[in-house]
Amino acid sequence: MSQSRVRQAVDAFARGEIVVVTDDDDRENEGDLILAAVHTTPEKMAFIIRHTCGIVTAPLTGEIARRLHLSPMVADSEAIHGTAFTVSVDYRHGTTTGMSVADLIAYRQAREKLVTRVAEFTVASEIGDLGGYAYVTPFDKVHHFAFVYGNLGDGNNVPTRLHRGNVIDDVFGGAQPIHAALARFKAAGRGVLVYLRDGTSGVPVSAIGDESSGSERERSELWREIGLGAQILRDLRISSIEVLATRSRTYVGLAGFGIEITATEPLEGE
Repeated sequence: MSQSRVRQAVDAFARGEIVVVTDDDDRENEGDLILAAVHTTPEKMAFIIRHTCGIVTAPLTGEIARRLHLSPMVADSEAIHGTAFTVSVDYRHGTTTGMSVADLIAYRQAREKLVTRVAEFTVASEIGDLGGYAYVTPFDKVHHFAFVYGNLGDGNNVPTRLHRGNVIDDVFGGAQPIHAALARFKAAGRGVLVYLRDGTSGVPVSAIGDESSGSERERSELWREIGLGAQILRDLRISSIEVLATRSRTYVGLAGFGIEITATEPLEGE
């Protein structure tokens, strides 16, 4: 990049403009929307969240991170270029730490109900009728779903599958994880399948044909899956779950949404 283009970008930051910065082709080959924190407004934050995966970050030194007890998001990052994320934090009014909101959507989801139940219906399945519930968020009108089998009772220790929709796997691949989860529901006498639609504010886009699994993408997928899925579970009056997962996951901050994981059970199918 020429010095003149760098100067143009610096001047744009000074004017409070949002600058698009892209990676080199040999790095992550992605782009970021960058804004000087001093010029942040609710409208600019909304624009960034709406047109990206929704993860908002702010830089800070290792000394400040230690003083504020912000531990790494993962103990041993697998990121090739060493991106060091800390756990997500919330802004506390009246403090003067100099920190910006690291994750605006996380802050709102922990305090506001961002999913709205818009429909209820019945679905016939291989294990019997399921109670269907459709949800939308303020950011999109795309429907996300919850399918309930049996009586959830007091909402404790409910077998649960958090499933990110994948058209190719679900339509042409036999939807094996879904069928395996339904079989577990049948054996337990109850269960919930939360079906999260891809490519919305709640769940990030997965590039078709891209099999890479960098730490940032994994973090984004994981965080979104928990945030939206947890709010749907909370709407169903579920307080603790037995997660049915096809691979090992570390669920970050789930307790902040009022949902406890009592067990993680392996699920074949992926």
